[in-house]
Amino acid sequence: MKPVDTAERASGGDASGGTPGAPAEAGTRSPLGLLRRQLQQILAFASLIVLAGFFSIASSNFLTWSNISGILLSTAVIGILALGTTFVIITGGIELSLGTGMTLAAVMTGVFLVNLGWPLAVGVAGGVLVGALIGFINGVNIAFLKIPPFIATLAMMLIAEGLALVISDAAPIYFTDVPGFNDISRGNLVPGLDLPNAVLILFALTVVGAVILNKSILGRYTFAIGSNEEAAGISGISIRKWKIIVYTLSGAFMGIAGVVLAARLNSAQPSLGVGYELQAIAAVVIGGTSLQGGKGSIVGTLIGALIVGTVTNGLRIMSVPQEWQTVIIGLVILVAVYTDILRRGKGG
Repeated sequence: MKPVDTAERASGGDASGGTPGAPAEAGTRSPLGLLRRQLQQILAFASLIVLAGFFSIASSNFLTWSNISGILLSTAVIGILALGTTFVIITGGIELSLGTGMTLAAVMTGVFLVNLGWPLAVGVAGGVLVGALIGFINGVNIAFLKIPPFIATLAMMLIAEGLALVISDAAPIYFTDVPGFNDISRGNLVPGLDLPNAVLILFALTVVGAVILNKSILGRYTFAIGSNEEAAGISGISIRKWKIIVYTLSGAFMGIAGVVLAARLNSAQPSLGVGYELQAIAAVVIGGTSLQGGKGSIVGTLIGALIVGTVTNGLRIMSVPQEWQTVIIGLVILVAVYTDILRRGKGG
């Protein structure tokens, strides 16, 4: 795309003002576009209520607080992954290395804390940085080497999986001798509030993600790139720079998810992230983010993650066999993608 490169050179490879990108995202930010997005969120939330009602009728145990708390705890990891992935998908990209990248971040956290004996905060920060590094490499491959996002992240998925197996020697790393690590996920930071810390982390990151997407230059440029990459480049936005930032941010969320899941299990297992990438992408799409880019919301993604977690838990509590749970989740993804196609066909 030569016009993009020309615009980048003319702007010195950076654009820090608020004007560039405005034309590209005008459709997304218009009153009608905002109304459509809010309607999608309302419909997604209504779907969540209907599902909860159905499963509560099917099983009297569904609406118990212990089960609801369990849903929120299991949804936390999917939700954290999905929040970061929302930025990627809004740019028109895709992130397939979520599951294995999260696994590698968890394994490296185990290496830092268990094998090397680093302090808790330093080891956790190291795990998050591993995730950010994975995202950064994905961004560089996509932005500079022009590798399609599907191929770049698919390759990283395999690389991260292999590295996790090699580094862990294909065996779990246990955190039983690391004081306070399990509390990152299962502890209760707020006295009197019977919510695991993992859920509080999810809600906090939802607020952070919403502020970044809706109130920052990164959010504006994310929408602009996804709406019309060529127009965004011509207007002075450094496409390469902001794509790398978006994938790095998604990687940081991936690292946080890895730490939270490892803390919940109190171990880092080489296969702990299998299948999470599809559930996270499903949550993003169910929440109203378009796979074509240019449209999406953080709140919608949170609702989508809760829907995925509710369906998974409801099927389990109804004693649906695991293989059929997988089939049903796959069908949910198909319905979500088809709904996205219908929305695009109607100009929504």
